[in-house]
Amino acid sequence: MADSVKAQQTVIKKYANRRLYHTGTSTYVTLEDLSTMVQNGEDFVVYDARTSDDITRSVLTQIIFEQENKAGADNLLPVAFLRQLIRFYGDSMRTMVPSFLEFSMANFAKDQDGLREKFSTGFSGAGFGSSALQTAIEQQVRANMGFFGDAMKMFTGFTPPGVPNANTNAGQPS
Repeated sequence: MADSVKAQQTVIKKYANRRLYHTGTSTYVTLEDLSTMVQNGEDFVVYDARTSDDITRSVLTQIIFEQENKAGADNLLPVAFLRQLIRFYGDSMRTMVPSFLEFSMANFAKDQDGLREKFSTGFSGAGFGSSALQTAIEQQVRANMGFFGDAMKMFTGFTPPGVPNANTNAGQPS
């Protein structure tokens, strides 16, 4: 199955001169082009042309870095989040962070249509500081944490500290 997924991915080669070559279209592309591909749901893998190493992670990180530093652009990564992420590099919990972030982002992406609807109807004019909006976000976060805790418990028998059970109190205020 992993081979079939790789076969469907577009291959990008990065050369020593930092140029990116799209092997499917036989054209050079920019980081902005790759960003557009991600936004359109097109998966790709980036290989170093000289070593054949998979450098997809570093290229995606570079795209995020450039997006975060665009003049006038909204930042998706708050400074407090970045600091905490850096702290996890030396922490014993670091092995759980990738799974948790991937799980949380997948759930957020899955629920984004419902959130958009809530923003456009139920919270219109309420603004980000409104208690109704904050309550809805907190409930979603609690539910996601509960689902993640249940998944961890199912696979490892271990529930991370501070993670509620999704079936008992995920949607209830603490």
